[in-house]
Amino acid sequence: MTPAVRIATGAELRITNGPRELMVVCVNGGQATEAEGTWSASLEWLVRRLAPLFPELGFGEVRYRVKSWRRLELCIEDARAAIREAGGQRTLLLGFSMGGAVAVACADEPSVERVVGLAPWIPDRLRVDAIRGKRLDVLHGSLDGSLPGIPGVSPRHSRRGFERVRAVGAAGDYTLIPAALHGIALRSPGGRLVPLPRAQAWARLVAAQLERFSSPRSSENITRSTRRPSRGL
Repeated sequence: MTPAVRIATGAELRITNGPRELMVVCVNGGQATEAEGTWSASLEWLVRRLAPLFPELGFGEVRYRVKSWRRLELCIEDARAAIREAGGQRTLLLGFSMGGAVAVACADEPSVERVVGLAPWIPDRLRVDAIRGKRLDVLHGSLDGSLPGIPGVSPRHSRRGFERVRAVGAAGDYTLIPAALHGIALRSPGGRLVPLPRAQAWARLVAAQLERFSSPRSSENITRSTRRPSRGL
């Protein structure tokens, strides 16, 4: 496991593949209660899966000081500090659940080109002007939020946030993943990462986003999407 470093806000950042000119900064979800930050099982599983396929990209995972949507402003501060600490000349933000709101709010950082939201929570109260002129691509499980007793974000909610982002002048696509749930992986009591159903579909779709980002012509193609072959997924 890559060692974590403490960044300016007191949050933690760990980077896989080392610092690169092209950085993928991964921001976690949250909860109602104000709890100490943790590493995201879903994002960690994706990084372990995808980093070897994209050696030209650095992958930075953020551990918030407090992972709660009641302290969203602290999570945004942590993500901004992580983007700067990672030092990419070009940055893609990969935001899971509440991390979608965090990523959209940080999209005005100079190095950020695009945001990929994984089942993103984008509340109506969140100002989305920061992503104007950039790109938001949303991937969302079709069964998210539909199972009793299992928390999540409904596709209808993320679609509403996506449309608000489009309305301020951002490009992007919205993709539903059939039969997928809210998360991509869980952490067992022993610490092992356990992929959830449809995890491979999530990985393929995220890999396609990374292909577009890593293309030398990516910055010229912000307003349109292209399909490229996957890297062995």
